[in-house]
Amino acid sequence: MADLGDLRNEFTKGSLSEQQLLANPMEMFQAWLDDYMATKPAEPTAMTVATVDDQLRPWQRILLLKGLDERGFVFFTNMNSNKGQQLANNPYGSLHFSWLPLERQVQVQGKITPVSRQESDQYFQSRPKESQLGALASDQSQPLKNREIMEQRFARLQQEYANKDVILPDHWGGYRLVPERIEFWQGGAHRLHDRFEYILNSQGWSNQRLYP
Repeated sequence: MADLGDLRNEFTKGSLSEQQLLANPMEMFQAWLDDYMATKPAEPTAMTVATVDDQLRPWQRILLLKGLDERGFVFFTNMNSNKGQQLANNPYGSLHFSWLPLERQVQVQGKITPVSRQESDQYFQSRPKESQLGALASDQSQPLKNREIMEQRFARLQQEYANKDVILPDHWGGYRLVPERIEFWQGGAHRLHDRFEYILNSQGWSNQRLYP
C-alpha cells in the first residue's frame, strides 16, 4: 500500500474573518457558490448528501444541487432508492460542498422533506427526454443482474415514448434540506483554518468561530 502520510499542501488562498461574515448564511453560501462557479469547475453544484439508515449507519453519495433559496437546498432523486427509504425513516441529513480550488468547504445540517409534486414535475419536465427515460429505466439501488437488462429497458422506453411526453413517475421527486446549521471552512496556513458555524434559533441565525 502507498504511504500517504507525507502528502500535504499548505493552504494559502484566503482567510475568513468575523468582518467578512454575512448575517444570513444563505446569502453567504450564495456568495461563496458564485466565487466557486467563477473557477469554472466541471460540476459546480456537486455535493455529498449524507443520510442514516435504520441501524444508524451513515451513507453518502454525490448529487447535484438543483434549487437554492431562503427555504433551503433542493435535490432530486428516485424516492425508492436507499436514500429515499432512509429519509422516510429518519428525515434528517447533511450536505457537504468541497470547493478545493478555493480551499473552502461548507457543510449543512437540517431536516430533509419532499418538495411538492408540482415542484418536482416542473423540474422533471425541464430535463432532457433521455434523462426522463433514465428515471423510468432504473430501479435505483436494486440489484441488477447485468447492464444489458437496463439498456434493453431503456431502448423499449425510447420506442414507447418516441412521440409522446414522459409523465413524472410516482417514485421520482425532489427533497429540500431546511438548514438548521451551516458551517463555513476556509483553509489556513499551518493548519490554522478559519471555521464559523451558523445556528438557527428562535431569534434567527447566530454565528460563532470554531477551533479548526
